[in-house]
Amino acid sequence: MQKLLLLGDEAIAQGAIDAGLSGIYAYPGTPSTEITEYVMHSKEAKTGKVVASWGANEKTAMEAGLGMSYAGKRAMVCMKHVGLNVAADAFVNSAITGANGGLIVVAADDPSMHSSQNEQDSRFYGKFALIPILEPGNQQEAYDMVHYGFELSEKYRIPVMMRITTRLAHSRSGVARKEVREQNEIRLPENLKQFILLPANARRQYKSLLNSQTSYILESEKSPFNVMIDNPDKKLGIIACGLAYNYLIENFENHDVPHPVLRIGQYPLPEKQIRELYDSCDSLLILEDGYPLVEELIRGFMDNGKPIKGRLDGTIPRDGELNPNIIARALGLEDLHGRAIPAIVSSRPPSLCKGCPHIYSYNALNEALLTVGRGRVFSDIGCYTLGALEPFDAINSCVDMGASITMAKGAADAGLVPAIAVIGDSTFTHSGMTGLLDAVVAKSPITVMILDNATTAMTGGQDSAALGKIEDICEALGVAKDHIRVLNPLQKHHEENLAVMQEEIAYNGVSVIIPRRECIQTITRRMREAKKQQLIEKSEA
Repeated sequence: MQKLLLLGDEAIAQGAIDAGLSGIYAYPGTPSTEITEYVMHSKEAKTGKVVASWGANEKTAMEAGLGMSYAGKRAMVCMKHVGLNVAADAFVNSAITGANGGLIVVAADDPSMHSSQNEQDSRFYGKFALIPILEPGNQQEAYDMVHYGFELSEKYRIPVMMRITTRLAHSRSGVARKEVREQNEIRLPENLKQFILLPANARRQYKSLLNSQTSYILESEKSPFNVMIDNPDKKLGIIACGLAYNYLIENFENHDVPHPVLRIGQYPLPEKQIRELYDSCDSLLILEDGYPLVEELIRGFMDNGKPIKGRLDGTIPRDGELNPNIIARALGLEDLHGRAIPAIVSSRPPSLCKGCPHIYSYNALNEALLTVGRGRVFSDIGCYTLGALEPFDAINSCVDMGASITMAKGAADAGLVPAIAVIGDSTFTHSGMTGLLDAVVAKSPITVMILDNATTAMTGGQDSAALGKIEDICEALGVAKDHIRVLNPLQKHHEENLAVMQEEIAYNGVSVIIPRRECIQTITRRMREAKKQQLIEKSEA
């Protein structure tokens, strides 16, 4: 079969297409975004009429994927790790409804918080939901695991989680494709009450889920992705989860690790192999990118006095992603850091693009606040969060998607009046609408600035669900039409925009200001594509 050079994200996407995918649902979030984008741009997926769509948020994406699974088709749902918090209600309950067509939920974790608010480990969600988890160690495994995961999902009628991390998602390797599988035909569940989680039915299906745990462990113990590699030096046994195995072998010539190694790529943990490793070695070292999930579990069911080293005892740092140097220090090997990074390429803070409409919005907002004081602007997650940095220093919070509006409401309830919320157009439809409704119901004295750049800019310019709808949504939620104000955030309109901001900040109720101008990046991209199309048409004429 054909061999392709693919990102880890792309390998997952191609694997899904080749495994008979019928639908992929997601909300863009680094490092998961490229999975869905790859399917959207795939000629094979278009020919096969594979549905590929961005949801308003991760919860709606999860529910759409579950609906396609209900109809017997294979579906994939993709999100970053914090997005799984948003999808958690549907995700956890899907373990009890079970699946019909194969269902894989990809959670892309971000150890070291390269582009995230935390570095939570999605394996805990999979364990909490009591479903199988797959964790690839390279791009080929990522591709192969998709095929395997769909088969596992349909065998046990259960959703399967695939957990990846930033380094795997955004690094490339050669991937050999498998034979392409046809998509499933529509097939309703044999039990038409399967997806009805009324208490009596849910209790029955939860018992079935619990009874399946032994089968999931047996599947892990015979899984091709859980491999014991026997080596002579049994003073130490190593458990390497997912990508950690690559970091381990980079420390040894020809990748010859002297110690026994158990590679983990499928959960629940393969207890039989772990016990064999524990019994045959003097101590264990647990290498896992993320939280010490495996280390905690092993300490719980197999701690009989032998040292178990990892993140909990400080052998591995408790925070941040793994790398070969960290593992070298844990093994007592020479730590080859390499040359220092030259100052010219050392870390520089990100900044808003030149010509970004948010620049003008923040300049006007800062001036509008001069008469009421700083420290009262609650913001949200998007490229506009860069307003926290110099030279703007314009915002005072960034917690989770949609929190700006509800935090402003809570601050106003506490007496901090006026309170201002700053939220992007895509984030508003993701998680801000319900908060605005709360504020309207409470008649909160807050001003909500919805920065509308007509796209989901931070993750690459995907379509925003809010496009052309914001005023109608705000009015439908109960905001007075006279206090829904649209601005053009350009310097030449500064005085006019400033006057509107001052007026609405002084209003004793809920007001919405919408600075609207297209993202400078999407304008540039659109113009480039238009020029390219003109050249094509000219050459064909």
